Amino acid sequence: MSASLATHEPSAAFEQLAQQLCSAAAHLAQRGWTPTTSSNFSARLDAQRIAITISGRDKGRLTPADIMLMDDQAHALDAQRPSAEARLHAQLYRLLPHAGAVLHTHSLTQTVISLHCAGAGQIRLRGYELVKAIEGLHSHEQDLLLPVFPNSQDMTAIEHRVDAWRAQGQPLHAYLIAGHGLYAWGRDVAAAMRHLEAIDFMLACELELRKLPT
Repeated sequence: MSASLATHEPSAAFEQLAQQLCSAAAHLAQRGWTPTTSSNFSARLDAQRIAITISGRDKGRLTPADIMLMDDQAHALDAQRPSAEARLHAQLYRLLPHAGAVLHTHSLTQTVISLHCAGAGQIRLRGYELVKAIEGLHSHEQDLLLPVFPNSQDMTAIEHRVDAWRAQGQPLHAYLIAGHGLYAWGRDVAAAMRHLEAIDFMLACELELRKLPT
């Protein structure tokens, strides 16, 4: 699709996705996972178009007017500017054809544990019953391995790290950015929310476990 701006009339499908993203954002803001104007949310409209939050908007007060369209290369399809990390959303939709929504938040748990585990470059969640909330995992005996990528203002650098992780044959169910937050996705907004909340809970458990004497 061309990088040039294209006008579009809001369709019923777009309006529905926009409302789902607004509802998810309001819920996550109530939990304190979207401080200031941080975080960004998106959903796939069709094979080439993605609905995504406009840059700089308060995620606790989103309306459908705060959602715009971009293509799968993160080029705006109207006169608005997408969230600063739009390239990371677009990359996930290109890499994961099954992904229908991507949610990125900055909870306290996500931020702290991503810094704590930045040196290791990964977090292995093991033995949790809640791992079964993640699509593709079916037993508490399965591990959930989350990469922790270094933060960068250059989205291309993070994209390269995602590509390198996959090139090693590693599973990719979600990922953390050190000192930043969590990227989670699913087949639709509801599935992405389920993954996000389940992973944050397990990460919070990990932080509590690390406080206990060995």
